[in-house]
Amino acid sequence: MKALTFSAFGGSDVLEYQEVNAPVLKKGKILVEMKSIGLNFADLMRRSGDYPVRGHAPYINGYEGAGIVKDSNHHPEFKPGDRVAFADVPFANAELVAVPVENAVPLPDEISFEIAASVMLQGLTAHYLTADSHPIKPGEVALVHAAAGGVGQLLTQVCKMLGANVIGLVSSKDKQETALSSGADAVFLYGDDWKTKVLEMYPDGVDVVYESIGTTMATSIAVTKVLGNIVLFGLAGGKLELGDPLGIIAYSRTITGGDLWDYLTSGSERIRRSEQLFEWIISRKIKVSPPTIFKLSEGKRAHDLMEGRKSTGKILMEP
Repeated sequence: MKALTFSAFGGSDVLEYQEVNAPVLKKGKILVEMKSIGLNFADLMRRSGDYPVRGHAPYINGYEGAGIVKDSNHHPEFKPGDRVAFADVPFANAELVAVPVENAVPLPDEISFEIAASVMLQGLTAHYLTADSHPIKPGEVALVHAAAGGVGQLLTQVCKMLGANVIGLVSSKDKQETALSSGADAVFLYGDDWKTKVLEMYPDGVDVVYESIGTTMATSIAVTKVLGNIVLFGLAGGKLELGDPLGIIAYSRTITGGDLWDYLTSGSERIRRSEQLFEWIISRKIKVSPPTIFKLSEGKRAHDLMEGRKSTGKILMEP
């Protein structure tokens, strides 16, 4: 089978599209013929060596995608031809993937492979952030970092659907328009004095900040109200800059962390959360922006687009 691989850590130039051995099915796994594969920032971090990778060189990256069951491996839960998706299975950047049965999520007819590969990781992230890390209540104010990104757009919509007011933060005018079109009540640029702008709108501060940058943490803390929450779920800025800890202690603010993997604890839990996400999409309570699609053989171009931080929404690769 063909796969997008790398044998050394580095920039996108290390990526190679080549023939590799097809996965050998073991007990508890089914074979999925991939139709659409999600590219995520974590994939860039694995390629560069900042995140650990599974297996051995040539490494196959990727953890998210959707496709058709090719071999059910005698598991009665699935049959050949079934449409499935997953958010947390390694070696996804390939034509064929061995997927643990408990990780495979059945797809409704209304959810295309492209939509599934666009939302499994980012949509389920928005789900746990608003349902578990800080359960959104009607009338609350949420500040969403990187509001034009894949998670940011979905997170904004879910917060609005649950009755919150949303302020978005983005890096450019174009992204500002994207975030506003997702329903944000106001969107500020990182290059502006967004701390002042947020506190002008809400002098007491916001109820929750969904923080995915890290280097902006000190300001996120400063715009959070007394007894408010900051949910750290990413480090797109490369590091965490906490600032003066008295800003946390003196105002009884809480910082919590979030990682999707800790919430996908079983097959039934994956399906429960995914079904709710799919229902939101099917009923048009949230919309999924059209993705940017590359062939898997064009993986370098896909990585370069994401690394250049020019994209809004999801980047997909198709075998």
